[in-house]
Amino acid sequence: MIPARTLSRFIRGEERKHWEATGELSDLLSSIALGVKSISALVRTAGFKGLEGYTGRINVQGEKTFKLDEEADRTLVDVLATSGHFGLLVSEERDAEVEAPPGFEGGKYIVAFDPLDGASNVGLNIPVGTIFTVLRKKELNRPALPSDFLQPGSEIVAAGYSVYGSRTTFVYSTGAGVHSFTLDPEIGEFMLTDEMIRCPPHAPSYSINEGYSERWTPEIARFVARLKTVNPEIDTPYSSRYVGSLVADVDRVLRKGGLFLYPSDKQQPRGKLRLLYECMPLAYIIEQAGGLAISEPGPILDIVPGNIHERSPLIIGSRLDVEWYRREVFAAGSGTI
Repeated sequence: MIPARTLSRFIRGEERKHWEATGELSDLLSSIALGVKSISALVRTAGFKGLEGYTGRINVQGEKTFKLDEEADRTLVDVLATSGHFGLLVSEERDAEVEAPPGFEGGKYIVAFDPLDGASNVGLNIPVGTIFTVLRKKELNRPALPSDFLQPGSEIVAAGYSVYGSRTTFVYSTGAGVHSFTLDPEIGEFMLTDEMIRCPPHAPSYSINEGYSERWTPEIARFVARLKTVNPEIDTPYSSRYVGSLVADVDRVLRKGGLFLYPSDKQQPRGKLRLLYECMPLAYIIEQAGGLAISEPGPILDIVPGNIHERSPLIIGSRLDVEWYRREVFAAGSGTI
């Protein structure tokens, strides 16, 4: 049985393992967790607080924004602004970076986040979530610059996500394994529920939006068709497990194994998901747990973003299943649009 440990105590315990730690990252992670608690309350009460539906505005991604998107974004920015440990923030909902408040420009970390992934599912009782990435400034003796975000995922200091569903979870890693916490609403604390999570090396399940099949390359279409054929020698057919909420689909893959596929297609030749605050943090988490994440066909964590809102394909999940996808799709042809 896992000892009863709160997230804050766990973070401090991990900090004590590093003699050089200053406590800044611990405070920053605790601030993110506080923001997650607030967003969890917003999600639970959105229906009777008038927070469901569209705002009528379009964000920098060219997508309609939801009321809850903007509330979640505002919540995280406000909470993190008081932490004093970041130089710049990037959010899916904002065109440009958010600067630290006056007097806090010296923070050595920069943070990128998707404040509410899957907001269109709010009101349908389908899980939604928050995703975050923490990086260091390239040079610590100066204020943060927008170019500091243009680093590969291999430079991530910490990353994680939360899922708001039948329970609220907080999953994170600082490079020493993946740990999951569940919010206890009676005491308002995240409690450790899974330590050192391992993604199974193989599982016969897959997740992809098959409504986009007409846009796929022939190689991807053949691979998905093969997943559905009956062949005990390669452990097919795979079961389809598509939720339609990125964090929920990837959280299932982390814990149960299998494949999550969001490839490029004829309409989105560069992919749809955002590299910096969706693909990179989720890839970091999965790989810390022994899984694999690629972007047609190279590792996600090797890519240097060209801009803060760059998009990318994402193939993520059990290592053996992702490697099979890479062999099948890219040995057969380019696999890209």
